[in-house]
Amino acid sequence: MSSNSKDEKDKDRDREGRGSHAGPGSRGGHGSYGKDSNEDKSGHGTSNRGFASMDEDKQREIASKGGYAAHEKGTAHEFNSEEAREAGHKGGEAVSQDREHMAEIGRKGGEAVSQDRGHMADIGRKGGETVSQDREHMSEIGKKGDGSG
Repeated sequence: MSSNSKDEKDKDRDREGRGSHAGPGSRGGHGSYGKDSNEDKSGHGTSNRGFASMDEDKQREIASKGGYAAHEKGTAHEFNSEEAREAGHKGGEAVSQDREHMAEIGRKGGEAVSQDRGHMADIGRKGGETVSQDREHMSEIGKKGDGSG
């Protein structure tokens, strides 16, 4: 085969659209390259296949199975105490942005604590001890209580 013949074959390949970047079956620069036949005009896929098209419950079920399998295999990520602390901190920051939710937590906690009469008595005693250390405050209370005030 002469070198001239080899050059001719290279030219033929280029004309067929199979140069160095295009392989067999390539569009060779023709048509709507990069467009998926399953895309509508907005660019969103219309296919009813694949993980992304499943409802959230089905996705969660499949992802859960993957988590269990990874733990059984021993390849699942195990959080160390520092990673767990950071994750908890991030979660706490996100939750604490919801003021209504935080108020509800506080109300429930207050209701639960106030049911424990012994605990409430201890709080009262401690508060009373602290306040009674403030002589000026106690003097004011005494003046109001003697009826002369």
